[in-house]
Amino acid sequence: MADQRLKQIKIKTGVVKRLAKEKVYYEKEVGKEEERYEKLKREGGDDHVLRKQTEVINESKVMIPDTRNRLVKASEDLRNVLDTESDLNEANEYKEALKVLEEADSVLAA
Repeated sequence: MADQRLKQIKIKTGVVKRLAKEKVYYEKEVGKEEERYEKLKREGGDDHVLRKQTEVINESKVMIPDTRNRLVKASEDLRNVLDTESDLNEANEYKEALKVLEEADSVLAA
C-alpha cells in the first residue's frame, strides 16, 4: 500500500514541478517578446509585424494566470496528500515533494 501512495506523491510532485517551470517560462517569454517588440518599433518595423508581435505577447500573457491557477490547485492537492500520508515523512519522495512545494511557493510569490 505504501508503494502506491509514494507513487501518487511522486506523480503529484512532478505535476507541481512542471507547472512551476511553465509559469516561469511564460513570464520570461513575455519579457523577451516585449523586448523584441520594442526593438522592432525602434527600427521602424512594419505595422503587420508589430501587430503579430503584439498577438504573440498577448498569447503568452494569457497563459500566465491560467498556469498560476493550475499550479495553485496542484500545490494544494499535493499538500493535502502529504498531510494525509504524513506517516511516509521519512521517504525520499515525501521529502522531495516538500522541497518542490517550497520552490512552487516562491514561484507563486514572484
